[in-house]
Amino acid sequence: MSTDEITEAPPAPARPRPRPRILPRLVGRAPAPPSTGTALHNVSAVTAVLLALVAVGSVVHEPVLIPPLAASAAIVHSVPRLPLAQPRSVIAGHLLCAGVGYAVLAALGSAPWAAALAAGIGLAVMTVARTPHSPACATAVVIVLHHPRPATFVPLLAGAVVMVVLAGWAASYARPSAPRYPAYWW
Repeated sequence: MSTDEITEAPPAPARPRPRPRILPRLVGRAPAPPSTGTALHNVSAVTAVLLALVAVGSVVHEPVLIPPLAASAAIVHSVPRLPLAQPRSVIAGHLLCAGVGYAVLAALGSAPWAAALAAGIGLAVMTVARTPHSPACATAVVIVLHHPRPATFVPLLAGAVVMVVLAGWAASYARPSAPRYPAYWW
């Protein structure tokens, strides 16, 4: 074999180092963000129902908008297919937790530890009743810490949660591409 016949093999191409995929790790498995139209629709529907609750409160001279209702409206309008967004859970969850809140208030008084206990008992009651709705636990806390009059608060709460549910139903039909709410009524 002559030296002319010996050829060197070309060097193997360098393998590029894998680039760290940081962005996918930050995004995680969260669902894709909604379209601009969907986000605008949800935000405007939630804002409208919350402003309606404020208007009702102004007319009756009682606070109707409480933080748990704002959370309920957000859930109904942003994730309308989840079990905790269904009318059964929203309405029954708030009313059951209101009952728990008043029972704890009567038995233990108004104290932060009693409010925490009311939230835990409320969650247990909703679990047994198959009406999961996490914002309703906060209704029990509000009752224990602020002790509103039941004769005024409970009817306003019932009306407010029905308004939230009906607003979710109406908003789902106002936009043709929106998912239909509710998945089931009861």
